[in-house]
Order: sequence, then structure tokens, then C-alpha cells
Amino acid sequence: MTPSDQPSSIDHLRALVGFDTVSHRSNLALVDYLEMTLSGLGARIERIPNETGDKANLIASFGPEDVPGYILSGHTDVVPVDGQAWSTDPFTLTERDGKLFGRGATDMKGFLACCLARAPQMAAARLNAPLHLVFSYDEEVGCLGVRDVIDWIGEWAVPPLGCFVGEPTGMDIVTSHKAKRAFEASVTGSPGHSSRAPYFVNAVDYAAEFLVELRRLGREIEETGARDPLFDVPFTTTHVGVIHGGEALNIVPEHCRFEFEFRALPNEDVDAMADHMQRFVDTALLPRMQAVSANASFRLESTIAYPGLDSAPEHEIVILAKRLAGRNDHRKVAYGTEGGRFSKTGGIPTVVCGPGDIDRAHKADEFITRNELSACEAFIDRLISHASR
Repeated sequence: MTPSDQPSSIDHLRALVGFDTVSHRSNLALVDYLEMTLSGLGARIERIPNETGDKANLIASFGPEDVPGYILSGHTDVVPVDGQAWSTDPFTLTERDGKLFGRGATDMKGFLACCLARAPQMAAARLNAPLHLVFSYDEEVGCLGVRDVIDWIGEWAVPPLGCFVGEPTGMDIVTSHKAKRAFEASVTGSPGHSSRAPYFVNAVDYAAEFLVELRRLGREIEETGARDPLFDVPFTTTHVGVIHGGEALNIVPEHCRFEFEFRALPNEDVDAMADHMQRFVDTALLPRMQAVSANASFRLESTIAYPGLDSAPEHEIVILAKRLAGRNDHRKVAYGTEGGRFSKTGGIPTVVCGPGDIDRAHKADEFITRNELSACEAFIDRLISHASR
């Protein structure tokens, strides 16, 4: 088939949305589709399974093997649709008024679809620098799968020149994003009748004291900490998102569980913030809890940790990205991407640039537009031309 006979980005998006790749499910059927499509075009395929074999990353490369090239990277997993009021089937691509609705349409199967639609051009081009399509799993739950990709790439004889992560930025050039550390806290007290509350350890009360200190720390950072006005949220933030505790009003709660996070400017010491909260537990809470019940406990477990991205505006990969996108500006974002891992862990210069709007992600009736897909395709077309010089 000639490139003009190949499926369009919308054809590929329809297929990709049809795969239910919510992070707690397997992505293998979608990876099979990617591999079949790209190997049929002559791409060199590297498939990297997880430990249990129910998920996999995929790398598809076009062009020479002995010179450095560029990565186009996107994740295959999506967030759940449970409890969301969708007006259409979230796993069936539906078009209305130029908008293409479906889970992952923006975050970020639209970008994957553009890569697939332009793969025939990659295969047909006389590339002097290779192009590597990287598709990962479990980005939405902590940028997990891409760690194996980065280790794999680290074994290549020739390291890449740079990486473009296609998260939805409206094709703006994003040079920086925040780091994230997330924790689950488990508080164990001692139960009893609420009329005798002082004789027991109220797990909810102690959890509340912790969260008050977390909020105090967040306000202190906002008022006196580092700021960067290019970020949409220009300072490091704290946040609690989930809390469960207690059984009945007249029972002193024995258990409380909650989840909290730091989203830190990329060069801030987020570990120091986490250590502050651990010291607060060890010095301000546990001694009082265990003075009442020796079996009382307050445990913090790290659940998500990924680095921030901070690419210099004058770096070659940033300058190239601006030329490919046809713009001169750049910005920074509070949400995280795999870009931090590529840059900080893999030592690969990275920018974030992709179709769609992050404000539509993780919501009911998520969508991307035809024009946004076309803009992404134009970016990839220019990259192919650049790599063919």
C-alpha cells in the first residue's frame, strides 16, 4: 500500500479508543494492533513486557540504527470512566460537530493515532536520523511502564538526540512540568465507646492533625517558597484527595486511611517536604498515640514518585520543537508526564507537545477535534522532513 492508501488518524483513533485500556486492565490487544500496523510497514519492533506478562511497552523504529534520532512517545493506558455521566459509549469513537468523543481521545490516543497515520511516511522517507515510536503502559498510575523503556534505550549503542512526549498541550511547547510524590497513610488507633473517648486513640482525630499540618505546610510554601510564573500553578502544592475512617458516631474510630500528594516545582526538594511530614508523625503524633495504646501506629507509604521536567529554553530540542510547531513561545505545566523520566532518569533531552487540551482529560465526554489532529500530523510531517536532511 502507498501512504495515501493507509488508514487516517481518525481511523486509527477509532480503533484505539475501542480498546478498553484502563490502567488496571491489560493493554496487550492494543499493543498487538500497534505491532501489526507498524511491523507491516517495516518498522523494527522491540516489545518489552511487564513482569506478569499482561502488559507491554512497544518501540517501533524507522531509519538507520547507527546514528542518533528522535523519540515520539505516548502512553496506551487511560483513566476509568466509572461514575462519569458520558453521553455516548466512552469506548466507541463518536463524532459530533467536528469533535471526536471517546475515552483517551485527548489523553492521549489522539497523539498515538497521528503517529500511526504518519508511520507510512516514516517508512517511505530516506531518513538520515531514525524516528522511534515509543508506546508505554501505566502512565496514569505513576509513569511506571516507561521506566523499563528507558532502561532498554539505555542499552542502545547510540543514544537518542531527543524526545517529544505527545501529551495534550494544544501543540504548545511545554519545557517543564512538576514532580510528584504521592503517599497512602494508614492510621491505627484503639476503639471504644465514644462516651469514654479520652481513654482510646481516635484514628480520625490524629489523621486530621496530620492534614492540618500538611495544609499549614502548603500555605507556607505558597507564601514564602519558590515561585515560577511560567507555570499555570506557580508554586509547589500539597493536596489530600481521599480519606476513609470510622464506623459509627458512637464508636471511637480504630482505623483511618487517606491519600495525599506533593506536586513540586521541578528543582524543589520534594523529599525534604515528605521528610517533614514523617518527622511530624514521629515526634508530634505517635508519642501521644502510643502513650494511650502501645499498639497504635501511623504509617506513610510512598505510592507514586516521578521527577519533574525542566528543559532549558535554549536547548536544541526546544528550539527544534518550536520550529516544528511553528511557534516561538513555550510554557510550563503543573501536571506530570513521562517527560521527567526521559529527561532526569534517561538523560534524554525532552519537550512535551501534543494535540488536544488537558482540561478535557479525565472527564466525561472527553474529545479531540479534527483540526487538532491535523496540527499534530503537520508537526510530525516536519519532523520527518528534518530527519531526512
